[in-house]
Amino acid sequence: MASETIVSGKKSANPDSAESAAPKRVAKALLDWYDSHARDLPWRVGPKARKLGKRADPYVVWLSEIMLQQTTVATVKPRFARFLKRWPTVEDMAGAPLDDVLGEWAGLGYYARARNLHKCAVAVAKRGSFPDTEDELKTLPGIGDYTAAAVAAIAFDRRAVVVDGNIERVVARLFAIDTPMPGAKPEIKARANAIWPDLRSGDFAQAMMDLGAGVCRPKTPLCLICPISAACDAYARGDQEAFPVRPAKKPKPYRKGAVFALSNGRGEMLFERRPEKGLLGGMLGLPGTAWTAGEKDESFALAPVKAEWARVGEVVHVFTHFHLTLDVYVASAPKGFRKSSDQQWIKPEKALLPTVMKKAVSITQA
Repeated sequence: MASETIVSGKKSANPDSAESAAPKRVAKALLDWYDSHARDLPWRVGPKARKLGKRADPYVVWLSEIMLQQTTVATVKPRFARFLKRWPTVEDMAGAPLDDVLGEWAGLGYYARARNLHKCAVAVAKRGSFPDTEDELKTLPGIGDYTAAAVAAIAFDRRAVVVDGNIERVVARLFAIDTPMPGAKPEIKARANAIWPDLRSGDFAQAMMDLGAGVCRPKTPLCLICPISAACDAYARGDQEAFPVRPAKKPKPYRKGAVFALSNGRGEMLFERRPEKGLLGGMLGLPGTAWTAGEKDESFALAPVKAEWARVGEVVHVFTHFHLTLDVYVASAPKGFRKSSDQQWIKPEKALLPTVMKKAVSITQA
């Protein structure tokens, strides 16, 4: 039965839609396109190499998938190369101190990923290898539904339905799914499952990702060169950019706080390790106040020591869920000052810091 589409308020049939077309035809068209247009990515074994018998390294696939969560390909490429050069195998990463992994991760955001990255490496090294099924992969630290499916499909060619942001967009348009996000996620996965091939599962997942990244783009999709546009309900309707349907964005709240840059006579600055739980967990940072929605705390109650503090400016940083403004204060360490056990003196240029702390330190040296 042909699916129905709506054009100018009237229902019309799209006999070539993904729902009515044989799923194998949709998968074949996309895989044929991928064989000629696959992106060349440092963590990928492309279709030509696969035909020659090369297979993906599960460690490389896992590392890239963790790094790519909420981070662009352009940002990840150089950082991925640094990680792989420093820790070529999962055993190498497992044997590294957590602080080294956290430091190398600085600037990539979502720092719980770095802590789980190390925990997972330790767990895999202990068991001897990565498991090759979704269910087993999900027992490892930091591996949820998406990452388990991606590693199972791409590294082991298991039939696992992988759904990232790009694939969500492709499937939502292909079937004109009008349920608003994130409520549409179960339907999107079910629809993706209907067209997912039994063979070349990893190639199909990467083909869908490439299609979403380069052709089925969020804005101005390139439908005329899309290999599956004939089966796309949104294209038939002419309202591709309406999918996936997203609710109106709520404005991000604003939070305020202060940080304190204490220096010694050796050109070092006082940093402390943030608590493992919470934002920027486990990362180095300047001592400071809590980040609150109220007025800034001018009492300096949380300054590392009583000193002649001077305000040198403020930094603004945008996190996923809020805007942050930090007042930055500087002072020289008074005689007799002793740091606490979770604090350390480090030269600012040597400190591996998250982006917001890099901003704060930079204005102390302007």
